[in-house]
Amino acid sequence: MIRPVLKDDAFLADVRAANLDDDDFRLWWLGQSGFLVQWKRSHLLLDPYLSDSLTKKYAATDKPHVRMTERIVDPARLDFIDVVTSSHNHTDHLDGETLIPLLKANPRIAMIAPAANRDFIANRLGVASSFPIGLRDGESAEAGPFRFTAVPAAHEELTPECLGYVVQFGRWSVYHSGDTLLYPGMAERLRPFNVDVALLPINGRAPERRVAGNLNGSEAAHLAKSIGARLVIPCHYEMFAFNTASPAEFIRVSTSIAQSYRVLRCGERWESREIS
Repeated sequence: MIRPVLKDDAFLADVRAANLDDDDFRLWWLGQSGFLVQWKRSHLLLDPYLSDSLTKKYAATDKPHVRMTERIVDPARLDFIDVVTSSHNHTDHLDGETLIPLLKANPRIAMIAPAANRDFIANRLGVASSFPIGLRDGESAEAGPFRFTAVPAAHEELTPECLGYVVQFGRWSVYHSGDTLLYPGMAERLRPFNVDVALLPINGRAPERRVAGNLNGSEAAHLAKSIGARLVIPCHYEMFAFNTASPAEFIRVSTSIAQSYRVLRCGERWESREIS
C-alpha cells in the first residue's frame, strides 16, 4: 500500500508550520480528489474522502474498492477547517464517515455543494437541508475568505447534481473540477477566470469499470492548457485499484505541450510561491 509522504501527527504538524498570514497559499493532496487549501490562516477542504467506507461497502461484491493509499488523517482531528465542498453525491466526494466527524469537530464550518443535492446531503449527514450553501451553474457565494463560482461538470452527463468550483481568494484562482469529462464550451467557460491552479482528475473512462468516467491524463493536460491555467495538478488516482491510472501519460502530454504541472504525492505540500 502507498504510504502518504506525511500522515497523522506529521501531516498536522506540517499544516501548522505552514499557517502564515501572507499573500501566498498552500495546498496538500489528501488522496482521490481531496485537497486542503490554506490561505491567511483559513482552511478549505475540497471533496475530502478520509475513511474506508467504500472499501467496507463493496468488500463482498464483484466491484471491490481495494484501497491503494493509506488514509492520511482522521477527519475528527481536522478541527481548524472553515469551509468544505462536495462537488456531487458519490461517496468519495460526499462521505458520511468523513464529513460527520468533520462537522462535529468544526461547529462553525460552512459547506458548499450543488443546490440540487441539499436534501440528499441533509439525509446523509443528519443536518438541515438549509445547512449547505447550494449553488447552481454560474452562481457564486462566499464562505469565509473564499468566493466559489459553480461551473458545470459532466459525470458523465451535464446535470444540476454535478458541479466544479472556481475558488477565488486574494489574487488567486483555483479550479477544482470535481468528476468530469470534457464537454462543448468547457474551456470557454473557464478561461475568463484566469485560473492559477487547476485540480483535474486523470483516471479516465473505461466501461468495464462500471462507474462514471473522468478526464484521462492527456485530456487533463490539454484542458489546463486551453483554459490558460498557470499550473495543473492531477488527482483521482491511486485510491482504488479498479479505478486508477498512472500519471505517466499526463506528464508526457503536459511536457509536450509546455503546460506547467506538478504531480504531488499524497500528503505532500505545494506552495504558490512556485508560480508567484
